[in-house]
Amino acid sequence: MASPAEKLAQSLEELRKLQNDQGIAVVKTSDLSRTHLDRLVKEGFLIQVIKGWYLSTRPDEKSGSTSIWYTSFWYFISVYLNYRFGNEWCLSPEQSMQLHSGNWVVPSQLLVRSPKGSNNRTVLLHGTSLFDVQLGLPSKNELVVINGINIYSLASSIINVGEDTYKRKPIDTRTCYSSIKDSSEILSILLNGGNTVKAGRVAGAFRNIGNSKITEEILSSMISAGYDVRETDPYADKIISKFSIREVSPFANRIKLMWIQMRTSVIENFPAATSSISSIEELLNKVDEKYVSDAYNSLSIEGYQVTEEIINKVKTGDWDPKENEDDLKTKNAFAARGYWQCFQKVKEGIAEVLNGENPGAVADAKHGEWYRELFSPSVAAGILKPSDLAGYRNAQVFISGSMHTPPNKESVRDAMPVLFELLTQEENAAVRAVLGHFIFVYIHPYMDGNGRIARFLMNLMFSSGGYSWLIIPVEKRNEYMEALESASVDQDITKFTKFIATLMNEE
Repeated sequence: MASPAEKLAQSLEELRKLQNDQGIAVVKTSDLSRTHLDRLVKEGFLIQVIKGWYLSTRPDEKSGSTSIWYTSFWYFISVYLNYRFGNEWCLSPEQSMQLHSGNWVVPSQLLVRSPKGSNNRTVLLHGTSLFDVQLGLPSKNELVVINGINIYSLASSIINVGEDTYKRKPIDTRTCYSSIKDSSEILSILLNGGNTVKAGRVAGAFRNIGNSKITEEILSSMISAGYDVRETDPYADKIISKFSIREVSPFANRIKLMWIQMRTSVIENFPAATSSISSIEELLNKVDEKYVSDAYNSLSIEGYQVTEEIINKVKTGDWDPKENEDDLKTKNAFAARGYWQCFQKVKEGIAEVLNGENPGAVADAKHGEWYRELFSPSVAAGILKPSDLAGYRNAQVFISGSMHTPPNKESVRDAMPVLFELLTQEENAAVRAVLGHFIFVYIHPYMDGNGRIARFLMNLMFSSGGYSWLIIPVEKRNEYMEALESASVDQDITKFTKFIATLMNEE
């Protein structure tokens, strides 16, 4: 007779067969026997999303944690909707545009069109829901599939979003408009539909982002076809910027648009520098004085249990994993040693900046070295492979508890050069510090260490403007994360700016 452990192993094997490449399993009741299903739910390997539908999870996941749901949301939606509606469904034009812009934030309510819809709201986990509307679909040439999600094509979503979307989602809409290289697909839909109001709005939006060529092509083509089109600008503001937003990658354009929109709020809400440091040596000594406190708080924010004893042991050179077995086994000590090594490199960068080097250029040249120093002790101990330190990540990552999904690995390689271009060209040190930190973690270019490097980047930028080294206390971790979440999900940097400004005023 099989033991309870053997029975659980059998059930887990059945669950494994249902997993996708990322280890996520979306399970409907008919996929497993009642015995396997009940056992996996009881042991914490499945959670119910809605009646008859389950999602794989981990027994060690904290009760009420949002991480599994936010990580699995879009995959669950694709499996569930394809089962329910076949291929006869798509997201609304607005939510289609959001995905085209690279914004994969989990929405509080997902709007779905389908001829088989029932005009009902389905309550999902953690305050999210799905509303399916009984509506027809656009023509097949106006539909695309991205990551298993059926959405309007880029051109069709641009044409069909409502006017209020431009004011509520200016970064999403402008990112999409900046991805259009010529007017052909836009005109094909407009001329077939003959909707003059939409044509005027689209023409005005193109002019707003600085693409008057497409604006004139839309107006002249519609007029030639016999339509009376009046151009209207649907945005509440104009873009005034020295940065071009017509990149190849939508995500690169998104980063630039966020910078343009957010920098004003940073300038309005951040205090001027009041440092009275008289020399580079004095400033670096002040930075050294903060090391123990900075390392303790920064590492603790990331969940490491690091004491001042470990930090000082590393700092004084007493940490020796080759001879001391306890040091070899302590991952916290690896983290502390890596932080110490990285800290030294950041100080070198500060010295370069204070000697006249462009802070954005220094960060661009040095951040890869910071990352390698942060994790080189783990490589030396054989915990990580040397190849793990070779550049930006090569897989998707998720941020625990966040509704924001960082870009895929291809988009990271488009976005990071843009971030450093913006840092290099930005004249305001507070903007460089606040937006540099936020956008770095928004992109999440590495598999690990993103928060620590973002805080190092922030302090390099602060030093370039005469500000003192800023420590984010672990006691304020929740406030810190909530402020970053607001910037990522709501595209509002004000809360994060005020959080950092308050800490700076307390220095």
